[in-house]
Amino acid sequence: DTQTLITNDQRRDAHLKSPDFLNVEQFPTITFRSTRVELAAHDHYKMTGDLTIRNVTRPVTLDVVYSGQAKDPTGGVHAGFSAQTSINRKDWGLTWNVALEAGGLLVGEEVKLALEVEVIKAVEVATVA
Repeated sequence: DTQTLITNDQRRDAHLKSPDFLNVEQFPTITFRSTRVELAAHDHYKMTGDLTIRNVTRPVTLDVVYSGQAKDPTGGVHAGFSAQTSINRKDWGLTWNVALEAGGLLVGEEVKLALEVEVIKAVEVATVA
């Protein structure tokens, strides 16, 4: 949900949500759909998938680290993962920028994506016939 973007700077958040960047009114979500996961080393994986931002879909590969698993008090099994990658924002049509008086541009092209993910294994529920 692009509307939930928070950078702890309200003016920056408003600009990032505007048509200059994410255009949250027209494009309310960013999605990633994995297409392949490969073991790279012990507890390290390469996850390839399709990242969609502003209705532009491009393949990306995430470096994923398995953090471990634990059972909660109700018996649910939780597993943790960290993932990261870098993308060029222009590849998704995020091209806004402004020149600085001292030279150069205000916004860089590289965006680093870092994810902390926790998944819970589904519990089978018995049904009575």
